[in-house]
Amino acid sequence: MAADKKRGAQAVRDMVISLVVIILAAGVVYLFVPHDDKKDPVKPVGYRVELASARRAAPYPVAAPYGLSDRWRATSVRYKADSPLGSAWHLGFMTPDNEYAAVEQSDEERPARFVDDVTQGAEKTAKKQRVAGAEWTRYRGPKYDALVRTAEDGKSVTVVTGTADFQQLGELAGALRAESHEPADSPSASSPAEQAG
Repeated sequence: MAADKKRGAQAVRDMVISLVVIILAAGVVYLFVPHDDKKDPVKPVGYRVELASARRAAPYPVAAPYGLSDRWRATSVRYKADSPLGSAWHLGFMTPDNEYAAVEQSDEERPARFVDDVTQGAEKTAKKQRVAGAEWTRYRGPKYDALVRTAEDGKSVTVVTGTADFQQLGELAGALRAESHEPADSPSASSPAEQAG
């Protein structure tokens, strides 16, 4: 009996010693492995290829910004031809102030359902915002605000949404150019903004 207790106590002591050694080794590795706390954690992505593919496939003119400064960093891009919310285009950015802003488009038959989904429940307000000569409707939400515009033919909706303020959302909306094919100039080239939708 005494031998079993002694063996049990010794096993516990060995586990504690092993744990202390592992923690010390991890601490040493952390101290000596270089890490840059000032490095930007945002990983920008290119979207030229996805944009060209979406513009060939989408049943509506796909919007992307032209002429934004390099301080706007694209972080996510996707086009789904058969999403539950129609043919859906998404292009997400980090703004110069490190806020989130995204361009969302769809040909969903019930645009209100798409807007609710991409804005995470933002609600339509009575306020309008003129951007590059076009009128957008403001939406306010607990997480995201948005500018929303339905295409003139009524076949698609464009939403500029995110944690960015309405000024930055307007800047992104004003830089959008909606086309059905890839233009000759690149998305980052400076060119006159044409209104989406």
